[in-house]
Amino acid sequence: MLLAEDREDDAEILLAELRRLGYEVEWTRVETREAMAAVLAEPWDVIVSDFAMPAFNALEALALCREREVDVPFIIVSGTIEEEDAVESLRLGAYDFITKGRLARLGPAIERGRRELGERHARRSAEARLQQAQKMEAVGQLAGGVAHDFNNLLGVIEGYCDLLLKDVVGDERTHQRLEQVRRAAGRGAALTRQLLAFSRQKAFEARPVDLNAVVSGLEGMLRRLISEDIQISSVLAAGLYTVNADAQRIEQVLMNLAINARDAMPGGGRLIIETSNVDLDETYVLSHPDTKVGPYAMLAVSDTGHGMDAQVLSHVFEPFFTTKGAGKGTGLGLATVYGIAHQSGGHVAVYSEPGRGSTFKVYLPRAEATGEEASPPPVAPLRRTGSETVLLVEDEPDLRSVIRDLLGEGGYTVIDGPTPEASLAAAEAYRGPIDLMVTDVIMPRMTGLEAAARIRAKRPQIKVLYISGYANAAVEHQGGLPNHHAFLQKPFSLDALLSKVREVLDAPSSRGQQGG
Repeated sequence: MLLAEDREDDAEILLAELRRLGYEVEWTRVETREAMAAVLAEPWDVIVSDFAMPAFNALEALALCREREVDVPFIIVSGTIEEEDAVESLRLGAYDFITKGRLARLGPAIERGRRELGERHARRSAEARLQQAQKMEAVGQLAGGVAHDFNNLLGVIEGYCDLLLKDVVGDERTHQRLEQVRRAAGRGAALTRQLLAFSRQKAFEARPVDLNAVVSGLEGMLRRLISEDIQISSVLAAGLYTVNADAQRIEQVLMNLAINARDAMPGGGRLIIETSNVDLDETYVLSHPDTKVGPYAMLAVSDTGHGMDAQVLSHVFEPFFTTKGAGKGTGLGLATVYGIAHQSGGHVAVYSEPGRGSTFKVYLPRAEATGEEASPPPVAPLRRTGSETVLLVEDEPDLRSVIRDLLGEGGYTVIDGPTPEASLAAAEAYRGPIDLMVTDVIMPRMTGLEAAARIRAKRPQIKVLYISGYANAAVEHQGGLPNHHAFLQKPFSLDALLSKVREVLDAPSSRGQQGG
């Protein structure tokens, strides 16, 4: 909490009321505009301000927040306020006004403000992804039109080359020149095929495909394609869903991703191919409008290369966008992956950070079961709810909020904070038992492994569940996780999270000490 208040006794009264309501508060008090401006960029959950102070007032504080584009609940707590000032406060973005004599309203106002803030962030994220999907659709239509026209031109060139080659028998020099023209036209045709795949206008024959079989069948070729200083490993899930797709196109996806990973590791590294069954839920679909709720088979290709920053990630699937040097890439490999996945009814997600490598995950919908397939044996339902206390360490605010709500749905008490450091501080201040730690693996300034070590120094019996957007085998390599660790890959559904939490909590303590 950022508290703009000039009186220490009033600040203590306000903090005492929040503690009485059950809050553990990390707070900073400021009395001037300069002091507030110096700390405003920090990740505050709420700003509380007295209306009038000797050197500062709430209207100036609101104007400063608006100027700095700070979007957190701003609550005015004061003795009195004129109606005109109250109207101006709301215009500038104040969320609520509470008199100092009615501080019991402060807790509900904070909760309501944070909930509405989370909803706004989710809406903005969904709108941004929808705009990106619409942009990619428009680019795809343009690319498809260009490719069709270009194919017609190439057909003319190749056709006349074939005719001329027959006419110049015996003229070796002319024959070689025509062959050069024809080979160039062939390379152009290959580019148009990639454009057509991106725009989803290429002929597509969907048949039942086993992704494990595709990976196994290409593994030998990939080993010849990838340099010897890159180690290739595959982790294929048993009982993988069958998908409806064009097997040759899926091979193209895998080849393109493998080549992209190879180019990201010029000094060597590790390439990991994984498959698994996943269920995409409404939470994931809300932020990824090009997906649908349901079961998917996932193909993930991870590398330990140089990774990508947010700017590069925002363009990574656009045709002709490339970070490679001149002559080293057309910028169509990942665009082709995008187009094939979408033409197959699927979706592509990428997770990457500079210096941390990348994971590309292709989700393809599970094929509808036929009458000939045997029904799986009934599985006893796993209890998903509980009443234990869970420490949540996640640096992404919106994701942390979602996970906290998901755990709350399962009946768990959640301890967390706006940063990994704040979450650990909250855990140190917590006097009761903490049964489980759920932590992201790769975070700025601190890894999940380091966070777990700090907690276990004081709470050696705590169990740990690691989560990450990177695939499991890639996380094991990058994060140095302990043997027999518990791991859940993002994105996960409510059922997947609660089932995994319950599984880790119910596991024998000795295994939990290894990380779940």
